[in-house]
Amino acid sequence: MLQSIGKKYKYYFFGFLFILLSTVNNTELQNSFNLNPKIKVIEVFGLHKDLNDKIKNKMAYLKDRSIYKIDENKMINNLQEYAFIENYKVSKVYPSKLIIELIETEYLAKTILNNKKYIVGSNGKLIDIKHIRDESELPNIFGNFSSKSFIKLIEKINYAKFDYSEINNFYYFPNLRWDIEMKNNLLIKLPRNNLESSLNKINKIIKDSKFSNARIIDLRLPGQLIILNK
Repeated sequence: MLQSIGKKYKYYFFGFLFILLSTVNNTELQNSFNLNPKIKVIEVFGLHKDLNDKIKNKMAYLKDRSIYKIDENKMINNLQEYAFIENYKVSKVYPSKLIIELIETEYLAKTILNNKKYIVGSNGKLIDIKHIRDESELPNIFGNFSSKSFIKLIEKINYAKFDYSEINNFYYFPNLRWDIEMKNNLLIKLPRNNLESSLNKINKIIKDSKFSNARIIDLRLPGQLIILNK
C-alpha cells in the first residue's frame, strides 16, 4: 500500500515538472534542445577583408533571428546592392551559423560618367571606384556606351583569344561601333557586325612580322582590309 502511494506521488511530481517546463520556461527548453535556434555567428568570405567586413556589417541584422525564418528576398536584395559581387552562396550551419560565400566580379575597364569614375565589371554593372584597390592596369572606355554592348565585345575578344592585356583604350561611337587602341598605339577600327571574324583576322595580322609597323587596321567596310603604316 505504501509503495503504491509512493508511485502515485512520483507521477504527480513528474507531471507537475513537465507542465512547468512546457509553460513557464518554454523558451529555455526550446533553446536547450535547439527547437528554435537563433543565428549567433555570421561568416563572410570570398572578397578582400574590407569588403567582407562591409557585407558582414550589412547582414548583422540577422543575428538572434531564427535560422529557420530568414527573409531570403531581403538578404538577396541587400547583396545585390553591391555591384562588385558577381555571385554568392548562402549556407546554414545548424544550429546557429550563417556562411555567406561571395564571388567578386572581374574588373574589365574604367570609364567616366557624369564626371565620376567607374569600373565596368564582367557582370555588366558600373562599380564605384572607391571599392577597387588597384585600377591602374585597366583599359579606359570613352564614349556613351552601353554595358550590354561592351560585355558582348569582351565575349568576342575572349572567344578570338585576343590579347586583352595589351589593350589600352576602347572607343564607342553613336553608330554602335567600337575602336580598340593597343598599348603599342596601334588603332583597330572594328566593324559594327562580324566582330569574331574581324578579331580573328586582326590576331593573324598583328602576329605577322610583315605588319609590325602597322599604325591603323581598318575593317569597317565589308570585305575590305585597310592597313596604314607608321
